[in-house]
Amino acid sequence: KQWYQRRVRGEPTPIVLWHGMGDSCCNPLSMGSFKKLLEKHIPGVYVKSLMIGANVADDTANGFFMDVQEQLKLVCSQLTNDTVLQNGYHAVGFSQGGQFLRGIAQKCPSPRMKRLMSVGGQHQGVYGLPHCPGPWWICQEVDKLLNMGAYRDFVQSRLVQAQYWHDPLNEELYREKSRFIAEINQEGEEKPEYKTNLLKFSNFTLIKFTKDSMVTPRESEWFGFYKAGSDKNLYTLQESDPLWKQDKLGLRELSESGRLEFLEIAGDHLQVPEKFWLEEIIPRLKD
Repeated sequence: KQWYQRRVRGEPTPIVLWHGMGDSCCNPLSMGSFKKLLEKHIPGVYVKSLMIGANVADDTANGFFMDVQEQLKLVCSQLTNDTVLQNGYHAVGFSQGGQFLRGIAQKCPSPRMKRLMSVGGQHQGVYGLPHCPGPWWICQEVDKLLNMGAYRDFVQSRLVQAQYWHDPLNEELYREKSRFIAEINQEGEEKPEYKTNLLKFSNFTLIKFTKDSMVTPRESEWFGFYKAGSDKNLYTLQESDPLWKQDKLGLRELSESGRLEFLEIAGDHLQVPEKFWLEEIIPRLKD
């Protein structure tokens, strides 16, 4: 098998990337550049940058308009059928790609995701979309759908961002209607395998941007969020009853075993200095 031959040769653990909203697998200024950086500093590494759809245009549009659960099924199939990944892989998710890859870890445990690095991912969802980084026609459609109401069935089934829209002023409706973020955060029917699968991580790194103007609230990048009934008062992961005290995802257990890390970047959304890549990210992806 290909993975066994790579292991025998001592080649590094493969790396899977999932881009953010408005981006694509192969943009030479973003994901393409990061892929080259990894290949330069981790000689021999296999890097798979996920494409959702048949081409780059589809990939970009699907980041807005393809049901997240369908995206997860598609990616699970890609990972399962990639022979190089069968002995496990590390994953790096950018922005919404961070929570999507966590969804993969919970729902698609084979091949095993050994390490997940979430770069500005919104693990408690968002309550606001201040900037839309996509083409104007896509952003116009996003605005139209969100203005119709994020929890209307029509919008939930058509808009990716609505599926991780988290309204703290109406938590009951959010838990009832959210097709993605509430589901993977165990806020509906509990699925014990979600916790079991996350506990297979050797490490889970959450990277927050302290001046993030894209993510509202930015605390979501560390599993924090607005307190119920407020769009101003915040709580941290460690103050969360379901995610910490009840430990429904295993995050507290990961933390207590030294496998949950919180890193900060003093900058805006996805503005990662090259020094940070070289000193904090790439060393964690070598093994």
